[in-house]
Amino acid sequence: MEFKIITPETGEHKTYNHQIIAEFLFTHLEQYGDKTEDILKCINYAMNPSKGGTIIVGLDNEKIVGAVILNNTGMEGFIPENILVYIAVDNSQRGKGFGKQLMQKAIETANGNIALHVEPDNPAKKLYEKLGFTNKYLEMRLTK
Repeated sequence: MEFKIITPETGEHKTYNHQIIAEFLFTHLEQYGDKTEDILKCINYAMNPSKGGTIIVGLDNEKIVGAVILNNTGMEGFIPENILVYIAVDNSQRGKGFGKQLMQKAIETANGNIALHVEPDNPAKKLYEKLGFTNKYLEMRLTK
């Protein structure tokens, strides 16, 4: 797998632009995803130089087979410096190790610790655990 790393410093990639990445994630996150416009908000946050983050696009023969978005939190110590907001692998390419490669690249690329949220029934949870992620907290949300 080849990787394209997109940061506020590198700017939007001409071929793998924000809209294409958002549509890929919307399609392949399936029941674990968000609306395209919400994914674009996450991308805009990551690409904002005053906030920051990283987008990693995984390619196989120049075709997108996976994507990751990490947002910087601006915190350190009490909250991890990065939150992995989205990761998806093309549903026709699952089981080939692309998810693991994307996660390893995200871990390698990130400066500092990484948090992520995963649904208890998401099969990717096992991969995250194998890569060293632990569940220290139970997340609770108040939706107003």
